[in-house]
Amino acid sequence: MASRAQGSTSPTPFQVMIDVGGHRLVADEPHALGGTDAGPSPFGLVLAGLVACTGTTLRMYAEHKGWAPVEIRVELALDLRGERPLIDRKVVVVGALDEPALSRLRDIVERTPVTLALKSGFDIATELGATA
Repeated sequence: MASRAQGSTSPTPFQVMIDVGGHRLVADEPHALGGTDAGPSPFGLVLAGLVACTGTTLRMYAEHKGWAPVEIRVELALDLRGERPLIDRKVVVVGALDEPALSRLRDIVERTPVTLALKSGFDIATELGATA
C-alpha cells in the first residue's frame, strides 16, 4: 500500500496546505510558536494518524471476529522532553466484550501498522532541488 502526500507553504507564516490522496488539510504551528493555529501542528498530524490507525484496526478486528458492536476511543499525548519522544496512548473499548477479547485487543493494539512504523522508525530518502 503506497500513501502519497504533497504540500506547499502559504503566504501565512508556517501554514502548509497539504493534499493526501485528494483530501485537503492545513497544518500550522500554534500562536506560541509564531503560527496562526489554523490546523494541527506536524506532530499533531502524526498523533492523528496513530489515533486513526488504532481505532480503525481495533474496530476492524472486532468486526472480523463477530464481536458485539464496539466503539473505540483513543487518547494520545506526546512528550518530547526525554531522550526519546514518548507517546502515551489510552484506549477505551465501549461495548460488551469479555476479558479474553480485551486481552486479544491489547495484543493487537501494539501491532497496528502505524504503531509498528513509529516504533521502528522510518528511512527517509530526501531530494532537494531549486527552481526560479
